[in-house]
Formats: sequence, structure tokens, C-alpha cells
Amino acid sequence: MKPNTLINHWLLEHRDHSTALSLLQAFENSYFLLVNSHQTILYSNVKTTHLLQPVSTHLIGRTCPLELFNPATDNNSEAKTININGPLYQITVYPLLVTQQKCIGHLIALSIPPPTSEKPLLPNTDIPTPHTNFHGILSQSSTMEPVFQIIKNAARTDSTVLVRGESGSGKELVAQAIHTLSSRHDQPFLAINCATLSANLLESELFGHVKGAFTGAVNNHTGLFQRATQGTLFLDEIAELPLELQAKLLRVIQERTLTPVGGSQSIAIDVRLVTATHHSLRERVAQGQFRADLMYRLRVVPIFIPSLKERREDIHLLLWHFIKLNNLKKFRIITKIAPKAMQALLNHFWPGNVRELQNVLEYAFIVGQGNTLHFSELPPEFKEPQESPTPPSENFPCILTSEQEKTAIQNALHQYQGKINPAAESLGMSRATFWRKRKHYDL
Repeated sequence: MKPNTLINHWLLEHRDHSTALSLLQAFENSYFLLVNSHQTILYSNVKTTHLLQPVSTHLIGRTCPLELFNPATDNNSEAKTININGPLYQITVYPLLVTQQKCIGHLIALSIPPPTSEKPLLPNTDIPTPHTNFHGILSQSSTMEPVFQIIKNAARTDSTVLVRGESGSGKELVAQAIHTLSSRHDQPFLAINCATLSANLLESELFGHVKGAFTGAVNNHTGLFQRATQGTLFLDEIAELPLELQAKLLRVIQERTLTPVGGSQSIAIDVRLVTATHHSLRERVAQGQFRADLMYRLRVVPIFIPSLKERREDIHLLLWHFIKLNNLKKFRIITKIAPKAMQALLNHFWPGNVRELQNVLEYAFIVGQGNTLHFSELPPEFKEPQESPTPPSENFPCILTSEQEKTAIQNALHQYQGKINPAAESLGMSRATFWRKRKHYDL
């Protein structure tokens, strides 16, 4: 062992440094750290540095983490067990005494605890099993099983698919799964959000343009429909497609040909079309914002993605999935969630669905420290009382407008977390009537 400058200085301060050096050499093939009386790390052998690498890339000269040594509680030789990046390690702290009154530092030894006959408790970092990873969509909820089956069935055909789901529920993952499972899987998968571009730019991006078609068109431009030839084109937020482009998209779908902006020749296309929206297209049609004929062309195979509040058993699964992904960045390693934080995360309504959950964890990783996620590290909205859905009045009117009835059904689904029987009973409807009306309002 070759002592570094810090440890050399420490050893020379004390008369019995040869004994201390012999002690360090005896532990060289074990996991151990040496800290001085100020808890500064003086030495870490190769094995220990490698073990703690995700925690800190530079150990020497840093204050020893409290998980390893807390002078307020660990100033004795009793062992404690902690979780280090998954495995459990037993830590024993040995005070290095010059006299009974003078402690010059501590030797911290780590070892894997011996097996016991009792069944070990699983750390809460374990992703729950059994669960399904369906092409990147993680779930252990029974509500997702029919969704996965429809995706598999739709992938066997070239039928146009409309994916319905709230923002952040994973609609693009569904589109990618359809493409991956289809016969077009080795061809391009291209995607565009119809709400992000102006009508002119979106038309050019979808259908292409020829040189000189408009100011700034200095070259021919191949649109997404052509670039996705024999593959899949995913149009997200299709309900936001401008009315002036809806007629052109309808013609492309019907005739399987397109004419670039400013062009005169038709080009044959062979593209599988998958669209998505968080709006009801039927409602958009009723409002005059979407063409009915286009809706029927797009809504050949509708797939409804349950919101996270409708599959709350997936919250714990997704929490640890995204924690593990963030742990890989090694900015911070989280191995447990404090009970108050876990309760808040499980009880949260998640209006932004899986994307919101992912963002909440990224926020917590950035604002907090240590291997425990605490309630104080959650975003501000978790500290505010969440609004609970208003229960239906006992004097619920017998005659409702369509909008009132739709709102009542939405509120009931909200209140009972997507459970059909209690939601239907709260409105005085049979299960069959509730299902029929839910389908009518495209909820």
C-alpha cells in the first residue's frame, strides 16, 4: 500500500503511526475507509473506491457520507447494515485511540452480512413483479391487457389507427409498438406533432414542396409521406390539424397519392397512418372544427389508452422504473423513498399522467441529496391540498343537457378512478347504460 499525502501527514502526527500503517495493510484486501477525527476521508483502497464510485468519483479529502459514518451515532464498534447501490453491506466503525481520551480517527470496514434463515425483506427499489414491458409500455394493471391485445391485432393489418388518451399517457409509444409489430418494422417510423407548426409549414412538412413554390423555397423538399414510404407515419394531436389541410389529408388517404406544394404531378405513396389526440373527434366535428368524413377515415381502429388515475397500481412500478433510469446518470443515486413522500406520490391524481410522473422524479433528483427521496423534494403542487372531485348531488336533475350529462359522467369516472360499477351507481344508471353513454360521448 502506498499512502497518499493526506494519510502520510496524519500518520506523522502520531507517534504510533507504524501500528496504524500495519492495521491498514491488514485490511487492504477488504472494503474499508480511513477517516481522521474531522471525518475527512484519508484513505480508500481500490475495492472500496470501486464500490462507492456511483456515490462519489473523488473520495480522498471529502467528508465521509453520513450513511457510512455518523459520528453522533456510530462512534462505537457495533455493526449496522445499509444498502449501497442495491446489495446490503454491514458496516463496522473502529475508533483509533492513542489514549482512552484521544481518538485520532476511525477505520470503517464494510462486509456483506452473513445469510440468515429468515426471508430477507425486499428493498423497495425492486420493480414489482409480475409486470409487462410491452414495447416500452410498463404495466401490471389488468386495464392495459385489452389495450395490448388491440395493438397486436391492429399491427397485423394496414388499417388506419386513432390512438386516444390524455396528454402524457404514452400515445407515441403505442404508435411505435404498432410499427414494431407490423410487417413494416424494418422501414421508417416518422412522427410529427400537428399542433407545433403553422398551416403553411405543416403542409410543406407533410406533403413536400417544389422549388419556387413560395418565397424561400430554394430547393425541392420531400415531405414526411414520401420519406415514410413503406413505413409508418404518426400524426400526433391530429385534432389540431388546420381545416384547410384536412381536405388534402383526406384526399391523400383516399387516393394514396399526393401532390407537393407548388407541384403538378401526383406521387403514389405507401404509408401506414397512425394518428393520436387527447380530444374527442366527434366533439370537434360537432363544433365544426373537424371534418366528419376525415374522422371516419382516421377512426378505423380506435385505441383508448387509460390514464394513470385509471391504473393506479402502475404508479409504484413507474416510480421505480424512472428512479432506476435516473440512477444510471449517476448524478444522484436513490435507493429508497421516505414513507411520507411515497404516500404523496401514490395519492397524487397525476393529471399529466406518465410524463408528469417522469418530470416529478427528475425534479426530485435535482433538488435533493442523498439516497432517500424525501417529501420536501417533491414539486410545490404536492404541498398544496389537491382538489377532490365534487360528489354528485342527491337532487341530481332528472333531465340533463348533453353537455351536463357528459360532464356528470366525466366527474363520476374521475371520482371513482375509472371504476364503472360505482360510477354508474352514483348517477343512478345501470352498467350497460353507463357504458353506452360513455361510448356515445367518446369518453
